Amino acid sequence: MKYRRIAAIARKEFIHIRRDRRSLILSFAIPLILLILFGYALSLDVKDIPTTVLDRDRSAYSREFIESFSQSGYFSIKNYADSYEDIQEDILSLKSQVAIVIPEGFEKDLISGRKAGVQTIIDGSRSNQASIAYGYVDGISRSFSSKIMVELKGIDDFKLPVDPEIRLWYNPQLESKNYIIPGIIAIIMLIIASLLTSLVISREWENGTMEQLIVSPVKSYELILGKIIPYFIIGMLDLAIIIIAGRTVFSIPIRGSVILLFFLSSLFMIGALSLGITISIVTKSQVLSYQIAMFVSLLPSYLLSGLVFPISSMPGLIQYISFLVPAKYYIIILRGIFLKGSGFVILGFEILYLAVFAIIVFVIANLGFRKKLR
Repeated sequence: MKYRRIAAIARKEFIHIRRDRRSLILSFAIPLILLILFGYALSLDVKDIPTTVLDRDRSAYSREFIESFSQSGYFSIKNYADSYEDIQEDILSLKSQVAIVIPEGFEKDLISGRKAGVQTIIDGSRSNQASIAYGYVDGISRSFSSKIMVELKGIDDFKLPVDPEIRLWYNPQLESKNYIIPGIIAIIMLIIASLLTSLVISREWENGTMEQLIVSPVKSYELILGKIIPYFIIGMLDLAIIIIAGRTVFSIPIRGSVILLFFLSSLFMIGALSLGITISIVTKSQVLSYQIAMFVSLLPSYLLSGLVFPISSMPGLIQYISFLVPAKYYIIILRGIFLKGSGFVILGFEILYLAVFAIIVFVIANLGFRKKLR
């Protein structure tokens, strides 16, 4: 291996990147734009759920029950309906997602010790929010019931048979940004790595400069390394920018080693860059390379990595396919280092997978390019 030849190829690629000002600007602008968009727009937190109330009892206890919902922070009372037709209109027009119906005799049933029924209608067309809203309704109703039993029965220290003491570790505020933003790093790194490098070799073919590289003494692995190095440096700079922005803008904690984070990110970057180079070698067309890179790397990484959708809830066959997605293991590493402070021992399997993936894809790229030289 001649390091001078690798440096020359890398220098040539740096010159091309510098001349292409738009690509260079996008290389640093896209990560920040995606981080801000995903950080603010992609949120799994369910708060201020629009709610319609149909209070047919209009008593002190019914008003207190409604107040317990509005003060929880999870529900926002948007309308007081006069009939079921009003509720249906609010839900169909998306003005409300939840409707609470308090029947006549609600307070009377509570005072007499009978079970007081309350109907809750939830818009199930948005299943994720509906399931979360269902849990909130159940918890608020149970809390209100316990409070009423203390008031009406005069029990100073009312205790439930089971009193769970719940502790939330690693993300005690249950803020989805702490869970999502570390995962977004994997998607951003893929965009910088596989999508940009998927154009590298195919661009040489389209520009007519590949023949010069073929007759030169540069070996295939030297050419691949020289092509990868500039984008690897850009990717590491983007990673640093994302980490700084995540800490300053979103206050994302980093409980683990930053050095370990960069080291393991470099493994992922090498694999992703090699994958992009492989696609570029096979296709010889920039447009086709970009489309295949989008289909092979970005879409599976977004859908099958556990970034947004839990893998455990997917069908069995899809779960097995997700084992082949490198971003899945990189996201586990990111969340482990950011939120849990995990190290080599805990992340051993994920580290091994990324290392093996990087080696295999680089070898495939090298062998594939040798075929082109023949």
